[in-house]
Amino acid sequence: MSATAAIELESVRHAYQPDRPVLDVAEFRVAAGERVFLSGPSGSGKSTLLGLVAGVLAPEAGRVRVLGTDLGALTAAERDAFRGARIGVIFQMFNLLPYLSVLDNVLLPLRFSAARRARLPDPRAEALRLLAALGLGDTALLGRDVGALSIGQQQRVAAARALLGRPQLVIADEPTSSLDWDARATFLDLLARECAAVGSTLLFVSHDRTLAPLFDRSVALGDINRARAGA
Repeated sequence: MSATAAIELESVRHAYQPDRPVLDVAEFRVAAGERVFLSGPSGSGKSTLLGLVAGVLAPEAGRVRVLGTDLGALTAAERDAFRGARIGVIFQMFNLLPYLSVLDNVLLPLRFSAARRARLPDPRAEALRLLAALGLGDTALLGRDVGALSIGQQQRVAAARALLGRPQLVIADEPTSSLDWDARATFLDLLARECAAVGSTLLFVSHDRTLAPLFDRSVALGDINRARAGA
């Protein structure tokens, strides 16, 4: 496997039920600094692939290498620490804490990773900058419980949290699904600029193929996944 790749999957297989793999990928590679658009219908294994790359899931077989690290050689706790320090994830279900404020949700990753916190001279100022860029700069929103926000606003909070601390890899799972046209354009512009500014690799998953031209490369999961769609 190449040391210049940010993501490398080799003979990776994952199943939630015995003998019914949802993912069976011979090879998938994303170069360092590349922005890749991954598409596929519901049930095709997109979120499973992202879970493996993020270290949330462990493959049933094969090797998942991310930012030069073989995730299969790590314990679950070590994968969590690795993700916290080096990967920003925009989860499809957001994974925000409803009892925390908007600002505290964005700052939350820094509580668990000293390395990520050390990359920011002023974490609060950086969090405020990202929120403002995403249209959430109103000071009345910052102290509000995130559960009181609209779904679209929550999605943007999740995006700001993922970008905080200049992660080397950003993984985005359907991050524009709840955004209107203007908010989506603002979000995609910010995502591209933030990744380019620090050389982050971006793996962006969506069923909306109209977004594909905005990326360096587009991959249809059906072309690399040998498992039966929807299995």
